Amino acid sequence: MLINLLPDFFAVLQSPDPVAAYQRYFDAHRRLLTASWQNYVVDPVGAHFHDVVRSTVAADRADLRAMLERTDVVSLARTTEQQCAALLDTDVDIDVVLMVGVGAANAGELVVDGRGIAFVCLEHFTSVANPETQGLGLDPELVPLWLAHEIAHAVRYTSPGSRSEMRALVEEAGGYYSYWETGRRATLRELLVNEGLAVQVSQAISPGHAAWEYFGYGRRQYARVRELESVIARAVAPELDSNALGLRLRYLSGGMSDEARTVDRYILPERSGYLLGARLVEPAIQARGISWAVRARATELTDLARSGAATA
Repeated sequence: MLINLLPDFFAVLQSPDPVAAYQRYFDAHRRLLTASWQNYVVDPVGAHFHDVVRSTVAADRADLRAMLERTDVVSLARTTEQQCAALLDTDVDIDVVLMVGVGAANAGELVVDGRGIAFVCLEHFTSVANPETQGLGLDPELVPLWLAHEIAHAVRYTSPGSRSEMRALVEEAGGYYSYWETGRRATLRELLVNEGLAVQVSQAISPGHAAWEYFGYGRRQYARVRELESVIARAVAPELDSNALGLRLRYLSGGMSDEARTVDRYILPERSGYLLGARLVEPAIQARGISWAVRARATELTDLARSGAATA
């Protein structure tokens, strides 16, 4: 189901007291926004929360308004939702959310009360970098790419046919997805293929973009990851069945220090595991199809990768 929070957010900005209005907006959508803040921003309580809210409602939104005047983001989202449902044989209800964020992730996945959610924060897709909103200046034509990525995660986490570790961890948590807890408890193998599958789905749904855009890389970062691909694969191999939040942060996150990303005297680029994950799942997708792969155990996927390498 498509949920469009844009009208509610703009009503906040038009209020005589936008800070108080944001709190009412937050309360009206507490189930969704609490999960979003906890996973991608900060806990939505206390002084830091209120500081972020104040900067959010005070920011200049001219770039966002201009983008929305020229781009039918609702149609983009609906089309992407339908294409993903067909590609992935979707057998579970998933919410697709259009929203304005608070300068954190440009898109993300959630599970709340057992229901998968894929959201996109449109302040990042205005084609203009905006320091007031921390908007990344991405082109709005990339919205389908990122939504498809997050929908793939939501299917893997909630489909009744999914055999993934992530689905089991979400169920153990009472139908709630936590980036931090799954980072601690899922194996690195699962975390890598999870992102690799999402990249492959985004390529299938929204083809034709520059290769690095599917990974969230810049051009130079992509070239460096390609250059170090064999180093990354060697570093990951003995850790595949380990689980530790530090592994997720090293290979699949931004913001880590150079020291934390140093392996065999090489400083790995941020989020270098996305490319490796996409490579790992390619043989399974070719052999069994993308719908099967999105629901497969991580070991099923990497076993097919190994058998493909042996055959080659």
